[in-house]
Amino acid sequence: MSLDHASSKPHERLAAALAEDMAAVNDMIAARMASEHAPRIPEVTAHLVNAGGKRLRPMLTLAAARLCGYDGPYHIHLAATVEFIHTATLLHDDVVDESDKRRGRPTANLLWDNTSSVLVGDYLFARSFQLMVETGSLRVLDILANAAATIAEGEVLQLTAARNIKTTEDTYLKVVRGKTAALFSAATEVGGVIAAAPEDQVAALHAYGDALGIAFQIVDDLLDWQGGAGIGKNVGDDFREGKLTLPVIRAIAAGDSEDRVFWTRTLEKRVIEAGDQDRALALLEQYGTLDSTRADALMWAERAKTSLTALPDHAIRGMLTDLADYVVARLV
Repeated sequence: MSLDHASSKPHERLAAALAEDMAAVNDMIAARMASEHAPRIPEVTAHLVNAGGKRLRPMLTLAAARLCGYDGPYHIHLAATVEFIHTATLLHDDVVDESDKRRGRPTANLLWDNTSSVLVGDYLFARSFQLMVETGSLRVLDILANAAATIAEGEVLQLTAARNIKTTEDTYLKVVRGKTAALFSAATEVGGVIAAAPEDQVAALHAYGDALGIAFQIVDDLLDWQGGAGIGKNVGDDFREGKLTLPVIRAIAAGDSEDRVFWTRTLEKRVIEAGDQDRALALLEQYGTLDSTRADALMWAERAKTSLTALPDHAIRGMLTDLADYVVARLV
């Protein structure tokens, strides 16, 4: 999801405040994605890493560490770790989803092949664990290893929930916490842990990342229905792939038997005819599920901001507050 078209850009202010650290992270990423024997690894990785992403997740790690007063070297390792985990999951996701577009560019699996995408993703996971170990912190290793497992679990849960119109809001939230929020919360939490912050601050950082990640994914799901060319994905992809996102789940629950026949044909049987996407959107509008989902995104952003009150009074804390608002800015 692109953040370029909202009304302000706090992620750019955060990037400016962390510019020296981010330069070190980028250098480490470039060094660790190299491969002496398999040049395709850096080729595939660079295609995605250099595709214009905002490096939001590694910035969250750096921000959390600085906010908690850290002055050592290992927040750089952790930020690079988070970016490698994120990049690996994107490579795998595009294969699973049979995607052909990522951040407005052809996906790696389209330019190379599925096998290369999967294996390079595996390589990046391995590199991420090497970076974790170098910090010498078993707690950091535990947090990030659990996040990696949770991400995979969330993707499998989404796979089993797809095309099942009985999917509940509870299952949706579990998927979102797995596929998106787990890495956000781990990214912020390890920043506090490496800084040896008090436990209440570490818990607050985890809560911030969790709520921000949930808001982020809900916004992404809404933009699949309401976005434009700037979101870096094809509008309606989730509907065509049979994904049960929150506005759809709520529309199915509110609908009548005729609506259920429509959702069964399009989502479960994957028989999509001309005009079906427009009809689906009309049902979401009829039952007000786009508006109620928008309200949920705003609520999670508020939760993220509230969690920051337990953290030190610092300029970075203000930027993180603004970032929570910014994630949902286009939905207001």
